[in-house]
Parts: sequence; structure tokens; C-alpha cells
Amino acid sequence: MSLAAICALATGCAGNHHIAPAAEAFSHPSLRVTWLTPRSPADAVVLSRWRAAVGQPLIANFAPAESPPPIDRLTIVSWNMALGEGDVAALLRTVQADHPNTQIVLLLQEAFRGRDDLPRAPVNGAFARRIRGKSTREVDDLAKALGMSLYYVPSMRNGAPALSREDRGNAILSTLPLENLAAIELPFEKQRRVALAATVRGIRSDGTRWTLRLANAHLDNTSVKKVWVGSEFARMRQARGLRDALAGMDPLVLGGDFNTWFGFLDAAYRELNAAFPGTRVTDGRRTFLGLLRLDHLFFRVPGQWRTEFKRAESSFGSDHHPLIASIAF
Repeated sequence: MSLAAICALATGCAGNHHIAPAAEAFSHPSLRVTWLTPRSPADAVVLSRWRAAVGQPLIANFAPAESPPPIDRLTIVSWNMALGEGDVAALLRTVQADHPNTQIVLLLQEAFRGRDDLPRAPVNGAFARRIRGKSTREVDDLAKALGMSLYYVPSMRNGAPALSREDRGNAILSTLPLENLAAIELPFEKQRRVALAATVRGIRSDGTRWTLRLANAHLDNTSVKKVWVGSEFARMRQARGLRDALAGMDPLVLGGDFNTWFGFLDAAYRELNAAFPGTRVTDGRRTFLGLLRLDHLFFRVPGQWRTEFKRAESSFGSDHHPLIASIAF
């Protein structure tokens, strides 16, 4: 099959990836979440069906109320926790032992939440097949137990509304307060995907103030067209939309599960890597079941900041290994 034919079959060739601020927020105004969504009318129609079946974002601050000490370093972890299969508490203990006296931000994919106030019978609502790990700890309970700030936005209903009172999506947990919250609906391919962005800030020991934007994303692994090779173009469309939505949000660290079946050669990876010139990969080990490099971190930060990241040795019960980064301001 020619490349042109593949592009025609796949939904994800270069066009129709543009994202813009939503005309109105898709969550309660009191939450003060800024929404961005695809401009494509076709995307808008299908995304509205998936949106109708999920609950409101979760925002909470379980971190200590006192002002943090001077912050010269920050540790950032990106991890697909596999719907509760992953042991986040064990991961956090390991990170704290390896990076003592630093603040920590967790960019988590496949977090879940159960709520009785989720829509019971959404009209024409769309949902994903229910999947569930062995843990019953929901993301808000997890953040409270760990004493961390929480920002969670569901991407999809976790099972049919008649059978499930759960949704699932991305979450950011932080030992620092989270500010300027944004939710970014990606171009639709197979399932609704919502990337998150939030800001953390601090003061170095020399009195210099710093601010950092953090983004967390999870791209589709296939396209609704079910063309295996074409799925790369589907991810590329989502990656381009995400890239454009994050433009100008500097300094910025982006992490997530990008489902890059072709690793560092995947079109989605190459699109994002080109937009994050501060990214330096020194540990290229596979992150998914020892087979594929699906997970990545990208950096767009001042040149005087020192960054490094590596894959964790343990998967902590998930089918993905975490990526652990350190930034010295």
C-alpha cells in the first residue's frame, strides 16, 4: 500500500489537528479550568458524546499548608499506572529515597475515579470498555493518603453507564500547589483523550523565583479506522494538536504515554521532540513490558537549568516503567 493510500485511510495525516480555546468551559465555572478543544466540527460532535458520560474534574490540595523551604531541584515522574495495577505509594517511597529533600510531581496516566454523581443515563453518551486493576484506591483517595495536591480530568467513562460508576483519565499529583489549570481535548481518533497542564512555582536558596509549566498526555494506540500502519498518522495528528496547544507555555515539561509503537522513530515522537529542544535522552530503555518505548518526557526550559531523566528499574506492578526526571534550577 502506498503512503498516499495509507494517509487517505488513516484519520491522522497532517490536517485537522488544530486546537483552540473552547467557547465555554466543559466543567463547572467554580473549578476555574481553562479548556482547549479541536476546531474540527467532526471532532466536536464525537467528543461531545464522550464528554457527556464523564464526571467533573477533581481538584484538591492535600499537601501541607506551610510554605515549602527553598527549592533548588524538582523531581518529575511520568507513569502509566494501569488502572490501579501500579503501586503509586511504593513508587513515591522509592523516588523520595533516591531524591531526598526535593519536591515531587507525578504525571499519571490511567488514573480512575468512582462517583455516584456521574451521569446515570447520558443521552447518546459514548464510553470505553471497562478495565480495572487489582487496586480499589481511587485517585482522590490516593492523593489524600500521599498528602499531595491533585488535578484529575476524566477522558472517558470506564464501562457502560448502566454497569459502571467510574471514569478514567490523567492526573497530576504534586507536593507543591498546582495553579493555572488547563484541560486539552486532543483530536479524536479512537477514544476521547484529555491532556492536562498546570503550573508549579518556587524560590531557590539564593532567592531567585522560578515557574514551571507541566503537561501530562496519553495518546491513542490505534485509530478508529483500525489500520495498523495508519495508527502512526493518527498519533501524529494528536501530537500536532498537543504541540500547538502547548506553544508558548514556557518553561515546560511534557510527559506521558504516547503509545509510540515505533519508539523514537515514531512520527508522534518526532513531532513533539522537534518542539522541545531541551530534551536529552540518555536512557533509551523500553518502558512497556520490556518490548516497546511508549513513554517519554520532553523539556523546553532555560539553558541554565540542568535536566536529566531515566527509566525506573521497577515497574511497581504496572505494565509500564516510570520515567523519573530531575531539574536543577
